[in-house]
Amino acid sequence: MNIRGLHTAIVTPFTMSGDIDLESFVGLVDMQIAAGVDGIVVCGSTGEGATLTTPEKQLLWSTAAERAAGRAVITAGTGTNDTRSTIELTRLAQSCGVDAVLLVTPYYNKPTPAGLLAHFQAISEASDVPKIIYNVPGRTGQNVSAETQLAIAEACPTVIATKEASANLEQMCQIIRHAPPHFSLLAGDDVLTLPAISCGARGVIAVISNYAPRRFGRLVRAALNGDYITAQREQMELVPYFSANFIESNPIPVKFILSILGHIQPEYRLPLVGPGQTTQKRLLEIFAGYADA
Repeated sequence: MNIRGLHTAIVTPFTMSGDIDLESFVGLVDMQIAAGVDGIVVCGSTGEGATLTTPEKQLLWSTAAERAAGRAVITAGTGTNDTRSTIELTRLAQSCGVDAVLLVTPYYNKPTPAGLLAHFQAISEASDVPKIIYNVPGRTGQNVSAETQLAIAEACPTVIATKEASANLEQMCQIIRHAPPHFSLLAGDDVLTLPAISCGARGVIAVISNYAPRRFGRLVRAALNGDYITAQREQMELVPYFSANFIESNPIPVKFILSILGHIQPEYRLPLVGPGQTTQKRLLEIFAGYADA
């Protein structure tokens, strides 16, 4: 599987009673596909996957896969800090019809490089679904070095990519430079998508494309096609929106943005709560008159 392009880490909409808002979720999936994204990541960090029950995840994965019907790659966030649980979720996601799984590196446990390798080997041997490493030190408390990620890629043929959210361009370059043929790098920080692609990344798993799939898609496609003049212009126009997504912890701002654009209710699952009044005012100012055109 050659994964590339723009993949949206989609939010999970909730109703006011705290349940999954499946109608709004279907609407978001349809919007992404209509905008021409290459893939959708369901139940990742942006999708508040850490607070979803297994039946809820199963519902979202199967719904996304059925709705996409092969028009976009559906990736399920199945990573946990427990190898056995991750294997169970990965097998379940595969049975729901997803195309790939996203595996956040184990948080809290802080495994050694040998432990990380053993973790991914066990998951790789348990299922043949394509797998993507998710290195996000800001959430896991531990960076996975280029050396360790490359060792995992060499040992695990079904690990096809890494979502690199370390914000370390040098580390990304080391991975790209030494990656085996079946392994690619996807940017994990929206604002670094352009420099990452210019260094050889194959795409991005993004937050901003929740509400800007067309605008951000133009940037990604232009960069992948070597049209850096167009990509640079899009980058500069999107700078205020890149920043807006992380005024508070993701996905607090992006869900509020989607709510003011009329796509979902501004509902979160504890321990996340809605943005503070200062943040709300700032976001309303930034997105006054916004259109994904």
